[in-house]
Amino acid sequence: MTYSLYYSPGAASMAVHWMLIEMAIPFEAQLIDIDAGAQRTDEYRRLNPSGRVPTLIVDGVARGESASLLMLLAERHPAAALAPAPGSSDRAEWLELMIYLANTLLPAMRDWFYAGVDGDLAGADAIRALARKRIEEAWNRLDKHLADGRVYFVGGMLGTVDFLAVMLMRWSRNMARPATTWQHLLPYIERLRGLPSFIEVNAREGLTDWSNSAHSTNGNV
Repeated sequence: MTYSLYYSPGAASMAVHWMLIEMAIPFEAQLIDIDAGAQRTDEYRRLNPSGRVPTLIVDGVARGESASLLMLLAERHPAAALAPAPGSSDRAEWLELMIYLANTLLPAMRDWFYAGVDGDLAGADAIRALARKRIEEAWNRLDKHLADGRVYFVGGMLGTVDFLAVMLMRWSRNMARPATTWQHLLPYIERLRGLPSFIEVNAREGLTDWSNSAHSTNGNV
């Protein structure tokens, strides 16, 4: 099995990058400079016609969509135990949360960040207002999910839902109500930010603004 990940720091590729590191399997990482428009080049679009990251080359074939890639990697590497096995009691909950994050929270996040780019600029404020409402509703739902004291979202073990959820929570860091302001999300985030694989993916991507050490220094979350 061979992998090559096309990524941009902190973007939708981060969850896949993090999972590959956690699994400790060999892969190549190819930086795509989104700010310079590298995702829109003909060369990159031949791999990913949508012009987005991530793209993961799986045995020579280009695959996209972060949630799908997380699920694919979990299926291809069952020994890593990063998703419940088919037929297990936790499988339905895992599927539900993965699809919820991919279908509800990810699109709302995109609307928040790209309201004035993807749609009519005149309606951007209304789009952002609706996106913020949906994002905060998602934090409410996920916060309630963790209210029973569970360490991870599904099955008591680190998994694909956590990689995807924490990446999306990071994206809220500069919003008026970031995910860290929810009672049960904050300790969850701090636990996940303490994982060696999370620290490593931040180091490899050059990210320094959402770590436990940074927040213990400046006194905020």
